[in-house]
Amino acid sequence: MLRAEIIAIGSELLTPYRTDTNSLWLTERLNSVGIEVQIKTIVGDDEAIMEESVRDALKRSDVIISTGGLGPTEDDITRKVFARVTGRQLTLDYEVLEGIRHRFASRGYQMTPNNERQALIPQGARVLQNPNGTAPGIRIDQDNKLIVLLPGPPRENQPMFIDYVMSELERMSRGVRIARRVLKVTGLGESALDDMIAPIYKEYTNPVTTILFTDSEIEIHLTATAETAVHAEEIVLELTDKLEEKLGYYVYSTSGEMLEEVVGHQLRLKQFTIATAESCTGGLVAERLTRVPGSSDYFAGSVVSYTNDAKARLLGVSEEALERYGAVSGEVAEAMARGVKQRIGATIAVSVTGTAGPGGGTDAVPVGTVYIGLADELVTSNRRLVLPGDRHLVRWRASTAALEMVRRRYLV
Repeated sequence: MLRAEIIAIGSELLTPYRTDTNSLWLTERLNSVGIEVQIKTIVGDDEAIMEESVRDALKRSDVIISTGGLGPTEDDITRKVFARVTGRQLTLDYEVLEGIRHRFASRGYQMTPNNERQALIPQGARVLQNPNGTAPGIRIDQDNKLIVLLPGPPRENQPMFIDYVMSELERMSRGVRIARRVLKVTGLGESALDDMIAPIYKEYTNPVTTILFTDSEIEIHLTATAETAVHAEEIVLELTDKLEEKLGYYVYSTSGEMLEEVVGHQLRLKQFTIATAESCTGGLVAERLTRVPGSSDYFAGSVVSYTNDAKARLLGVSEEALERYGAVSGEVAEAMARGVKQRIGATIAVSVTGTAGPGGGTDAVPVGTVYIGLADELVTSNRRLVLPGDRHLVRWRASTAALEMVRRRYLV
């Protein structure tokens, strides 16, 4: 399989304020034609470091794609560095220069001299036209390797890549195709999950299995390769089915959906509506449910009752329950769920009350203690959890536990 490498160029990408989104888009396109991206590098506007990165890339990768650094300013050094590494002279391409001049003139501007830098092309390279900007792309064939230099703005580099690069990559990949599946699992720890499924996935070298732990769930990534897209999909589906059978209800998705999407699908199928009552999560469960397009079909409303007074006034939680059991208790969680169900008129209701920290914990109710309440036409129940992590993680994991409690109750 061909090995690809992406080099994102620009010192701004090394700050907290800009993100390299180009590499994500390029990776998806490369994978679609059976080319695996093995390395992604972000390099600032430093000639020595950039040259080292490019030389290393040429040693280990078959396809090298860079983004950025093709502009008219002094710090746009991409073409100069790639020309030096590949042993080529930069020459002024008068056709490109005339095109840049015309672009400025058509908008009523006069081209400044520094824009001539964008018309410098390494000898023997091919110019990739850019109808959406002034910087052309550059293709270099070097020692049976393909080098593509793309401008940084997505509105410029994406059409250029599709028009001038994709067909060549399909030819180079020689018919190899990649299929991926993502299984999402909740309710299991990473070690427990691996103990369950390792005997299965270790029998396979294709697909390749990768296990990733996120804030509140585990993802199992499967990657299969084959001579056709159909065969690759068949290979990945075989292992997907075996893992899903082994893990049972712990798997909530085999195609990458978010938990709130799966829950919403269940609710829509059953023609149920849902309401939420939240304390420590501050409306996070409702936010996750409503981020799904079409959630108005099943989401009825929410009450954020942060104080005891709000729990009593807005949800009808009795003063006796609050005093006897405390706000963070199963009894209060159930009362919150019943209250919001009755007041909003939903089919079902889920509630969250807890101590997210960092303060407020006691010996009896340590930080991270959360109760989830669930009420429907048949039963009212609660679940106690002690969740690890900081305030953000406790709140996020509590919202996941609430959604998961709904999913488990109404498994299709």
